[in-house]
Amino acid sequence: MGAAPIKVNGFPMRPFANSKIANILSSCEEVEDRVLVLIQLKGGNDGLNTIVPLAQYDKYAELRPIIKVPDTGAEKFINLDNTLPSADRIGLHPLATSLKAMYDNGRAGIIQGVGYENINQSHFKGTDLWLSGGDMTPEKYKIRSGWMGRALQAMFPYVEGEPTPEMPHPLGIQIGDPYPSLGFHTETDHQNSINLYGQDPAGFYSLVQTIGGAPIDNVPDSDYGDELRYIMGVEKSVDRYSETITQAFNAGSNAISAYPQSALAWQLKTIARLVKGGCKTKIYLCSMGGFDTHGSQIEPEGTISSGPHAHLLQTLFDAIKIFTDDLEAMGLGDKVAACTFSEFGRCARENGSAGTDHGTLAPMFVFGKAIKAGVTGTNVDLNNLAGDSQLAGMQFDYRQVFTTILQDWLGASNYVLEQTMFEGFNKLALVDSQYVVSPDCYIGSVGVWDAHPEPKPLTVFPNPASVRAEVAYRSASAFEGILSLHSLGGALISQTPVRIQPGANNFFLEVRSLPAGMYFVRLENRLTQRAEVVKLNVSSSR
Repeated sequence: MGAAPIKVNGFPMRPFANSKIANILSSCEEVEDRVLVLIQLKGGNDGLNTIVPLAQYDKYAELRPIIKVPDTGAEKFINLDNTLPSADRIGLHPLATSLKAMYDNGRAGIIQGVGYENINQSHFKGTDLWLSGGDMTPEKYKIRSGWMGRALQAMFPYVEGEPTPEMPHPLGIQIGDPYPSLGFHTETDHQNSINLYGQDPAGFYSLVQTIGGAPIDNVPDSDYGDELRYIMGVEKSVDRYSETITQAFNAGSNAISAYPQSALAWQLKTIARLVKGGCKTKIYLCSMGGFDTHGSQIEPEGTISSGPHAHLLQTLFDAIKIFTDDLEAMGLGDKVAACTFSEFGRCARENGSAGTDHGTLAPMFVFGKAIKAGVTGTNVDLNNLAGDSQLAGMQFDYRQVFTTILQDWLGASNYVLEQTMFEGFNKLALVDSQYVVSPDCYIGSVGVWDAHPEPKPLTVFPNPASVRAEVAYRSASAFEGILSLHSLGGALISQTPVRIQPGANNFFLEVRSLPAGMYFVRLENRLTQRAEVVKLNVSSSR
């Protein structure tokens, strides 16, 4: 079934309720099959031992006399790229050979000095901020939804968390972790993501456990209640999508079967097979733990290659390399991009236990055939440390990376970035120019969202509203219409048949019982099926 173009705030937008999710123009068809894989490194990866600033090696060795990557011998660092300016040259950990291979093959990019102002060094809160798109400012410290969920809702507002012939698969899949991620938590009750976990020897993350039990009545209006609603939503989504996910898995295959024996490799192997099997999921989230290396980052009396952190890096990059090789062998190399993130980096100075404590800045890594290989930014300055020997001088906000990937790779419109709360973050040159999505192909708008200022016949006042909102519409002709209110995700909240007269028309919407948040007011002409849509902010009336 096709969907007529609508207008939001007077600007054209096309809902993607047809078999071509992102088919705005014929030249945009390649965007519809693109996939983003996010890899969460739980615990705070030590970026300074992952990529060593060679021009500052003496200072680095002074800060890390025991756990430093040596500059001589069999375990000497790997020189990443001799063409970089001398101040920017990097030495890779000796077990990061797969990262070096991907970089040399044009499949890897490194972003230096990533974080946000006043980085929170708590594992739990730091993780929540990265997943919600937040920071330490009061207005972005307690965001209750995840940036992935908000982005997907804004890009595909008519996908309602139910398999359909047009979109049989969830927009997001979390894989390899028994706990639902805040990252996919949406502003509405329906869920467009599912959680796959539990490992089958064949490499398929099967649904070995669900929340179970009858739905809970009288869920409290609190943070606790929000979590209960989310968990119940996840369980419903698992039930709805399990059959279609299994069908995609069974229809797919891997060109390379001999993945490394690690949980991350198995997660990525599953994703590759789902993509091959025709799964239309847009964002996958997988994870790898163990990066909280407070003690024994290298083994006592051991070498830099024998410690836990060395094993983590080898596991990480080996898994990603075979994943990208597998995709390339299946002809899917230009369909998938991957990105790593961790809640924070590690302290520049080693501690007394041959480890590193919670830190601040860290590098991010991006991978794929469409990625612009290279290094973005320069090495952190080890002579300009903050208190407690912490890395200072943030070069890039982590939301710049996610903003770039959402728009240049997945084709998110400026409107989507606004709804994701990523507006105002400058993009980086991370995607190869031949793969950067044209504004004409953005999902969530046709062209640039604010490019065509024009009169808005549909308005709402007050906005925000807490009790009642007045909807005004000026029409040149009479028609029978439908006035409806929708959630941010497109779910229908209410609808009323209305008679539109030439000239000014006024209607009222009661909103006092609605949760605070963003909504859409939609007025449809029943004869032409064209509609005008305007955003409505609802604030609490309590």
